[in-house]
Amino acid sequence: MARGENVFQRKDGRFEARYIKGRRADGKPIYGFCYGKTYEEAREKAVQAGGRAESSSGRENSAGNTMACFCDEWLHINRNRLKPSSHAKYRADIENHIKPFFGQKQPRDILPEEVDVFTRMLLDEKKLSPKTVRSILVLFHSVLCYVKSRLGEEPKAMDIHYPKNQKKSTRVLNKKEESALLRILGEEMDLDKFGIYLALRTGMRIGEVCALRWRDISMESEIIAVCHTVQRLPLETGDTGTEERKDTCRMHGKTALSMGTPKSDSSVRLIPLMPDIAALCERFRTESQEDFVLTGTDKCMEPRKLQRRLKKYLEECSIEEAHFHTLRHTFATRCVEAGFDVKTLSEILGHSNISITLNQYVHPNMDLKRENMSRLKSVIPL
Repeated sequence: MARGENVFQRKDGRFEARYIKGRRADGKPIYGFCYGKTYEEAREKAVQAGGRAESSSGRENSAGNTMACFCDEWLHINRNRLKPSSHAKYRADIENHIKPFFGQKQPRDILPEEVDVFTRMLLDEKKLSPKTVRSILVLFHSVLCYVKSRLGEEPKAMDIHYPKNQKKSTRVLNKKEESALLRILGEEMDLDKFGIYLALRTGMRIGEVCALRWRDISMESEIIAVCHTVQRLPLETGDTGTEERKDTCRMHGKTALSMGTPKSDSSVRLIPLMPDIAALCERFRTESQEDFVLTGTDKCMEPRKLQRRLKKYLEECSIEEAHFHTLRHTFATRCVEAGFDVKTLSEILGHSNISITLNQYVHPNMDLKRENMSRLKSVIPL
């Protein structure tokens, strides 16, 4: 007895689902079959098998019209438009997730149900977070939009169901932990410790701290200019590094340090130079304005080295489940506690939207809520 398209119940009680696993030279489909104890089990197995099936050499359209080829075209066309870090991330997501599942299929053959199975696989089998899965699906949708512009027809799979983001709690050092870390940083402070101190006292990201040159710090104006960031990115096959990467002269195997602008326009910002940081700048400053702050040379610090040093200091303080970005969260939280204007804090952090600052860091406690509620007495007769 049939229950839905291409899924049938057999005489032995099991369900049989049919999927297209290839095509003959004349274009006729070659079918594969999957079985399951339930209708849903058989259907999902067939969708997965169909998603991973390779195209036969006689497919109606050429192999150049597979999803894998369209992904490569999309990456090539957008190479100059995207920041190197964004391009590297998209390429990794395509190679690691989209191509293995959809690569050998033609876009017009991909069904919305297959995308749902793909989504569940990323969440349940690969254990990726909903936020990460959403970003992969957004990328997949962008490639499908490119397919639509190329072929003039809209793929069925463009109707995508995105998983809901699950808000994670932000790890912030409590005041006891922060004091312990500051105590260690203050003992025989060197350039590595100075970098960690800068992040904790300014909210700068690790790449921004490592990319800081002495020309970016004005003692006269008492300002730190955040203009660049550095990160290690994978090299493409045959790539010898962009000019920005060559500036660092630090390529290792399949990766290279890439110097570029921060993640968004708003991330390029000015931060007031506080007296404690100014004193340390006077201590470590070199003669050349082109030297990087954390190395004292014309070569920037490797972000992974700074991460390792922070990890060592955190272990000495018995601080658990913290990482470099925790320093940024801690700075922002202390600013909120000190009564910073949210707009000002948003600009210091380099957020693209004030709502990011509000949603992530501004969480009034019960005492503050009571204090505000009590103000109603002045306007409401009791």
